[in-house]
Amino acid sequence: MNRFYSTVVAVGLFTYAMLASPVADARSEDASRFDFNVFLNDKKIGTHSFELQSENGIREVKSVANFKYTVFFIPAYRYEHSNNERWQDNCLIEFAASTNANGKKSEVSGSKVDESFQIDNGATPSELPECIMSFAYWNSDFLSQRRLLNQQTGEYVDVEVQEIGSESLEVRGEAVTATRFQLTSPNARLTLWYSTEDEWLALESIAKNGQIIRYELS
Repeated sequence: MNRFYSTVVAVGLFTYAMLASPVADARSEDASRFDFNVFLNDKKIGTHSFELQSENGIREVKSVANFKYTVFFIPAYRYEHSNNERWQDNCLIEFAASTNANGKKSEVSGSKVDESFQIDNGATPSELPECIMSFAYWNSDFLSQRRLLNQQTGEYVDVEVQEIGSESLEVRGEAVTATRFQLTSPNARLTLWYSTEDEWLALESIAKNGQIIRYELS
């Protein structure tokens, strides 16, 4: 179960997604709702839904994840995560995240204060640079970052992103041309797919025991 938990932590940070069409424009000023189905190998274990709204240069993102893993119809693991964020000019200016990982609860928040971004994880507060980005998969600009905020833990981690190349990806039963990226951090190795218009289409993570967690647009 610990191996499954580590995998969920790696992908449970997913606080963002794409619109209800496979290649919708997530950069518009309109309010939008996005929904992903989440699979462990070929078994659906939950959903991750998102709302994105922009007004007067401020982008607000709200996300809710709910996973339940069962073994022979017996609940073996529950994961619940919610996150509210505010962004301006590709800089995170405020967030509040709440997580319940199989009964282990945590809350992390942060906000831009003067020329820094301050994190409160319930322990020792930390201070980060003024303009930071988190694992904002909905915004392909995050791929150019070398450090990202893990909002579930409050850690500011090193990341490495590699573009693998173009390939055909099935999205809601349709073939879509996508660019594949590999993102590596100290505790995660993720594969991401984006459309030719830079919209996020899918994600996959392989656990140490070989199990695969996959996000698919519903």
